[in-house]
Amino acid sequence: MSKQTLAILPQSMVIHSLDADSDIPKAVYDSPLFFIGKTYEELSIVVPNDIEIDSIESDDNWRALELIGPLELSMVGIMAGIGDVLAKAKVSMFVVSTFETDFFLVKDNKLDAAVAALESNGYTVIQH
Repeated sequence: MSKQTLAILPQSMVIHSLDADSDIPKAVYDSPLFFIGKTYEELSIVVPNDIEIDSIESDDNWRALELIGPLELSMVGIMAGIGDVLAKAKVSMFVVSTFETDFFLVKDNKLDAAVAALESNGYTVIQH
């Protein structure tokens, strides 16, 4: 049985950390791709590298591997399986999810290692 297919998105991404009560910049909403997460302690925003945000801290040059969906919310173990493959390859990841799929962000300098590990473990990786 073949495993899932992941697509490498073309743009590099940046992860920002802001104060929890910060306003979300309009540039984020104008971006074709963004993720927002908020807790009581912080606001995290993930956007393409070319979107300028004044943040407390940021970490750039992440590449996104989109798990081709849609996936049903009742599916079990997909994220754990991919996470296990990347961990064994010594590739750290930052995961964001939508209702229909997951995005695995890996540092640009680890993208080739991530792709090689995934493909050698039965996953298909394509360019988006």
